[in-house]
Amino acid sequence: MTKNELQSHYDIVVVGAGNAALCAAIAGSEQGAKILVLERAPKEKKGGNSFFTDGAIRAAYGDLENIRKVIPLLSDEEAANTVMPEYDAKEYYDDLMRVTEGKSEPSLAKTLTEKSLETILWMKDQGVVFELNKGNQSFVENGKRHFWGGLPLKTQEKGIGLMRSLFERAETLGIEVCYDARAVELLMDRAEVKGVVAEIDGEKVDIHSSSVILANGSFEADKSKRREHIGEEWQAAIVRGTEYNTGDGLDMALAAGAQKFGQWSGCHSIGTDSNAPKVGDFKKPGDIYKKHSYPLSIMLNKDGQRFVDEGADFRNYTYAKYGKEILKQPDHVAYQLFDAKTRPLLRDEYNLEEATFYEAETLEQLVNQLPVDKDKFLATIEEYNNAVQDGDFNPSVKDGKRTEGIVPPKTNWANTIAEGPFYAYPVTCGITFSFGGIHTDTEGQVLDETEKPIRGLYAAGEMVGGIFYHNYPGGSGLMSGAVFGKIAGTSAGRYSKKMSDAVSK
Repeated sequence: MTKNELQSHYDIVVVGAGNAALCAAIAGSEQGAKILVLERAPKEKKGGNSFFTDGAIRAAYGDLENIRKVIPLLSDEEAANTVMPEYDAKEYYDDLMRVTEGKSEPSLAKTLTEKSLETILWMKDQGVVFELNKGNQSFVENGKRHFWGGLPLKTQEKGIGLMRSLFERAETLGIEVCYDARAVELLMDRAEVKGVVAEIDGEKVDIHSSSVILANGSFEADKSKRREHIGEEWQAAIVRGTEYNTGDGLDMALAAGAQKFGQWSGCHSIGTDSNAPKVGDFKKPGDIYKKHSYPLSIMLNKDGQRFVDEGADFRNYTYAKYGKEILKQPDHVAYQLFDAKTRPLLRDEYNLEEATFYEAETLEQLVNQLPVDKDKFLATIEEYNNAVQDGDFNPSVKDGKRTEGIVPPKTNWANTIAEGPFYAYPVTCGITFSFGGIHTDTEGQVLDETEKPIRGLYAAGEMVGGIFYHNYPGGSGLMSGAVFGKIAGTSAGRYSKKMSDAVSK
């Protein structure tokens, strides 16, 4: 729609058009609200960070029977050959608290984990199609597929399929979407939100509404804000998703009196291909550049030093913090090393044509191809190999196959790097979203400095601070966006109806 097609008043204006924003818009529509979605990006780049995700979504699914409710096409035969460990809300909550070092705000953490399954089922009812996350979260043994790690669900066709389904549902519901529309300010009447100011076609336009839901992401695409809040070195990070998440919603909310909340110095980051695009490439979405088989590797920097325990935990619980460790290395680069024993076990992304790697029959030949301190590189590999202890290697469990006598240790999945051919994958740091946000309650209301709701203002998605600190359990970003998007939309819809009823009396 164009600027001239905007209506004089909406019940809800949703700022943003990713997973959280569209879940909010759909939930608000279910309350009978008239809704406008403002998307800063042009139509061909719609969908925010959600468009780029691989679609893995963490939910407290309970057991296989609930999985079958989410995936009704799962046949009896496939179900009979599926081993699905139970995973309930308490386990999800415990995982979240463990990886955030106990800092996740308890009421928000409980809301996320306890409402995850019902939100997944609601998303299915909106047309989102889910499938089993087989490729990266399962293995086949004796004819049965075993899942592990609490992450057996993903959206069909990754983030592309997720966003297509949500946009189709929004269109069916008559939700209006205005593209190339950058929200820059909240319209306020004393302490109450009355709409937004948006830049459309080079002109500032006042858009009036009973409530506003801010769901337009964090500030990870703004280099100066990364430097200010996270650190100088973060200017060098690759932006994995949309280039339009520059903190507009946070700026608007703080200007309206919202309370800063969460870890503003923290972010979700990963190890990604060193030749990945500097911002998300809409022609190649689907999270294809990540390199997440590092628990089977050893990672060395250019000086030939290891710098993390690659086998500290499953990838699901370490990848969001290890990107930061890679960024700290010289030239912000590290090398994941594998040999012939582990190369067949690597995740799908290592087999794509976009993957950058070096291969050689001997370690000396491999290292000669790399811009590294060759002597130290080879010495570290030898030291590591000598430290590997005997034990049974099993990548589906924390197998305890470890090293002794070196720092950092490798506490699981420690295999020697000794059988050619050998492989080196150069990786750098890619930032996904920042953890700093604003304070919201469990109803999605934005709170001011005194922790009172700002009337008519709601938030969802990456803007909600206080959930993630230091790290996060894989798949929780999409789940958080959907849970708090649905909550914010429902709350804003009810509030707008209340305001409309008051006016009509």
